[in-house]
Amino acid sequence: MADGIMKKLNEDVVIYILLRLAVKSLLRFNCISKTCYSLIKSSTFVYLYLNRTTTSKDEFILFKHCFEYERNMHKTILSFLSGDDDYFNPIIQDLDVTHLKTNNNYSIDQFIGPCNGLIAMMDSVTTILINSSTRNYRLLPPDQFIGCQEDHYRSIQNVGFGYDSIANDYKVIRISKIYMTDRDDYPEEMDRIVDIYDLSVDCWRKLDGDVVQQLSTFYCASSSQMFYRGICHWFASQYIEGEIDEYLILCFEMSTEIFHSLKIPEPCFSMYGPSCKLMLLQDSLALIYHPYSEPVIPDEKDLINIWIMKDYNIYESWTKKYTIRGHQIDFPLAIWKGYLFLYQSGSGSMMSYNLNSNVVKELSFHGVPKSFRVIGYKDSLTSIPRENEHTTHVQKF
Repeated sequence: MADGIMKKLNEDVVIYILLRLAVKSLLRFNCISKTCYSLIKSSTFVYLYLNRTTTSKDEFILFKHCFEYERNMHKTILSFLSGDDDYFNPIIQDLDVTHLKTNNNYSIDQFIGPCNGLIAMMDSVTTILINSSTRNYRLLPPDQFIGCQEDHYRSIQNVGFGYDSIANDYKVIRISKIYMTDRDDYPEEMDRIVDIYDLSVDCWRKLDGDVVQQLSTFYCASSSQMFYRGICHWFASQYIEGEIDEYLILCFEMSTEIFHSLKIPEPCFSMYGPSCKLMLLQDSLALIYHPYSEPVIPDEKDLINIWIMKDYNIYESWTKKYTIRGHQIDFPLAIWKGYLFLYQSGSGSMMSYNLNSNVVKELSFHGVPKSFRVIGYKDSLTSIPRENEHTTHVQKF
């Protein structure tokens, strides 16, 4: 009966109606009408839904935090949240992420995205692709590192995830240092490698050595990455003869697989080194500049500057948008809805700072310091690619 009604309606009218529904409602339509099922699953509708006009009410939060349930034993928890300035409500029950290794070092734990509605959750070994709306996820196979000798080992420095619009493919990137220990077990850096996972072929490969050679003088800060305009970005420092020469943003173009860099505002330079995080603000690249938790310069102890690059790749377009004083921000997380700056305090609480009203609030979320990760997302129907039946399966939370 439902199919009969749907067939009598003009397809444009049906699309207009469906585009106004949440993913949860759309998935119910899959069960009652073959016509709706075919339409909702079509690549055209998925694209239209991804790019539909939305409001701030359509924005949600995916929140990762860890807590210690026994001595040196930690759990990683995912929370799906909605809300406004005053409170966040859980959309579904919290999830225990058993796939991620949970130890005392959270520097490599990353949230990247959303990229066409998909989010990558990564640690030094594991990569999980998630669609937060459909609750689908896929655990990608780990890359296989084989050292030349037993005394060689690898240290993952940075990770990335993004979409190659030319190849119509999603890619995961891992930047690693290769060390060799000497007779005194002192590690000596021998090489850099870049591993790339192409979802279209479901396998890892190594990037050409000539391209990777450019990275020998760079050090990328942990938890500083962002995918924007088809490019992975990391906050980095460049070393010349063992000394820091400058701070910059290291970039990797997903389509050309070429590295290059962007200059950061000169006031962000500090002889003691800044701590920075990259975010999106007003659809522009934003740089959150804040001191280390225990800075050397007391005057900088409570100073946080937020810069935006109004015109991408134009150095002169860097503009200091906000300055925040008098608040101990241990770990910046995200700017939600364009004005709500979320961060983790030193005590392990999630805090919000309203950039418009300067109001600070403590939210009812706690966890191990520096274990928090936050990504804002909107409903999407993007499917997680899976090339063939022999690869890892797409599963549901």
